[in-house]
Amino acid sequence: MSGMVEKTGKATWLIHIGLIIGIGIVCFPIYLAFVASSVTQAELVRPPMPLLPGNQLIENYSRALFSGVNAPVWRMLLNSMIMALGISIGKIIISLMSAFAIVYFKFPMRGLFFWLIFMTLMLPVEVRIVPTYVVVANFGMLNSYSGLILPLVASATATFLFRQFYLTVPDELAEAARVDGASPMRFFFDILLPMSRTNIAALFVILFIYGWNQYLWPLLMTTDPEMNTIVMGIKQMFPSGDDLTDWPLIMATALLAMLPPVLVVVFMQNLFIKGLVETEK
Repeated sequence: MSGMVEKTGKATWLIHIGLIIGIGIVCFPIYLAFVASSVTQAELVRPPMPLLPGNQLIENYSRALFSGVNAPVWRMLLNSMIMALGISIGKIIISLMSAFAIVYFKFPMRGLFFWLIFMTLMLPVEVRIVPTYVVVANFGMLNSYSGLILPLVASATATFLFRQFYLTVPDELAEAARVDGASPMRFFFDILLPMSRTNIAALFVILFIYGWNQYLWPLLMTTDPEMNTIVMGIKQMFPSGDDLTDWPLIMATALLAMLPPVLVVVFMQNLFIKGLVETEK
């Protein structure tokens, strides 16, 4: 028994050492980006590269937030935040309602409609981007938040996940609600929605990061620098031709762009894990 305990203790130490080394490998590039965002351009390009933070931290981040290159970074962060929240919340609401209709309402060709929704997984944004752009342009939604959000707001994956969850809810609950005189929408809001809390949280984290990282669609439908998202903004900070790259400004912007998704994951990690574990595959 003592040998087993000793062996288990050594294995635990080895696992922890491996994890610490892995964390160090992942975090080292981020630390280098932080160091690069805290020094001057001359200090950064003069070899060897500094490995300790400099004294230009506040100046570089203030310059990025309130000046930027084509637009101030605070503006691009706001645009990305509105787009990510709009896409994630819109996808969740539409998926909840569509899954509720498919599972609890009987209407002709119900199964066909579900599989038609599911088949849209074969049509990602990149495949339908030209006709989508034409529709958005005809509706006059270029350079607008509605144009950024609405074409990406439907989700077959989320509809499928909520449908699978609703199928696990006992029929007795719906029958009891019907006997008590509850309307379908009251059953949805009072019973199904609270039971879907962890699934909603898990999907929100995934969809928020999906919306935050969008690059191609905002690049196509926005021409006004005031509507640039943060991912577009980082790309546009790289100069063309022989212009000098302002690396401290780019590194500061990149770190600022990482903060919102990281905060969402950190604050919602418990619900996120529960949602993934409890979702029936």
